[in-house]
Amino acid sequence: MKKISILGSTGSIGTQTLDVIAHDPERYSVEALAAGGNIKLLAEQIRRFRPKKVSVSNKDHAEQLKHEFGDAVQLYWGHDGLLETAAGTDADLVVTAMVGSVGLEPTLAAIEAGKQIGLANKETLVTAGHLVTALAAKRGVKLLPIDSEHSAIFQCLNGERQEEISKLILTASGGSFRDRTREELGDVTVEQALSHPNWSMGAKITIDSATMVNKGLEVIEAHWLFHMPYDRIEVMLHPQSVIHSMVEFVDNSVIAQLGNPDMRVPIQYALTYPARFKTPSEPLDLSRIGSLDFRKMDEERFPCLKMAFACGRAGGTATTVFNAANEVAVSRFLQGEIRFLQIEDIIEQVLERHELISSPDLEQIIHADGWARITAGGIACQ
Repeated sequence: MKKISILGSTGSIGTQTLDVIAHDPERYSVEALAAGGNIKLLAEQIRRFRPKKVSVSNKDHAEQLKHEFGDAVQLYWGHDGLLETAAGTDADLVVTAMVGSVGLEPTLAAIEAGKQIGLANKETLVTAGHLVTALAAKRGVKLLPIDSEHSAIFQCLNGERQEEISKLILTASGGSFRDRTREELGDVTVEQALSHPNWSMGAKITIDSATMVNKGLEVIEAHWLFHMPYDRIEVMLHPQSVIHSMVEFVDNSVIAQLGNPDMRVPIQYALTYPARFKTPSEPLDLSRIGSLDFRKMDEERFPCLKMAFACGRAGGTATTVFNAANEVAVSRFLQGEIRFLQIEDIIEQVLERHELISSPDLEQIIHADGWARITAGGIACQ
């Protein structure tokens, strides 16, 4: 039986991970859960999966759960609670499903403790890819990708040699506004932006999909996961989200991974790797789909993707600042403070003010992240 801890258990990936576990309860046990403010859902998860340790965002929430569960579960909160649920259990694998750079330190703690990582928190590698991959190599820890695109590449590369790879091709759905021109985006609403045509995801990731920041973060993550230079990573628009990504080899052959847009498939593969088992997902019926479409990515239409590539090539704290500025800008958009296109304006302005540190340590990364957040929050938008 594989022991699992989940950081971000009440979010989209966390709930789908628990769905996979519930589908095959003889194969898994839940060691720990960490969540934010959705205490009602977390309490339901505790009752069903009986973790040994649980972490919440603050002491009040912990006391609320303590009132219901007593000594049946060990309760923690805040930053220390995240570290405890990440590194202080008997888990074989830690699923990092938190959204944002808050997942960095718990992931590093889990790696230091020798836990295998089911990586759904792409910001961890975007923010500090050089530190995370170096520590994983030192501790002999596998970073098993859960993002559908990176899981696809991971599967396509099974048994292949690094020197025979020509390029990685990440596919992108195009998000909520893929068929709109830039001129049509001036007054789009939060509700419209949150209506993704293919995937069921959390609010932040859905907005990132619409701006193409999400794909930019995935490009940076792919660079670190697969040791691939940026000029050999390509993004292609694929509206159906059936081909999740592809790998082109030096002989010009291309291997692709296909499946319905259902995150439970890559989640389960990370949990069972290198084995495969039945999933609760529907099988792919290509005859019903009929056709698959592809378009060349337009970086002028999606300038956030262009900025992500530039930050990746610059390295150092550039990717940290890109990610942090975006997190604040998206939050401001969701709260109705700014318009949709002003997300990219804020990111660009923060990057212009940033002084690059080429090889930052963890303290410098945390400082750059905090500076970018303050700066992004202070930019006035008309």
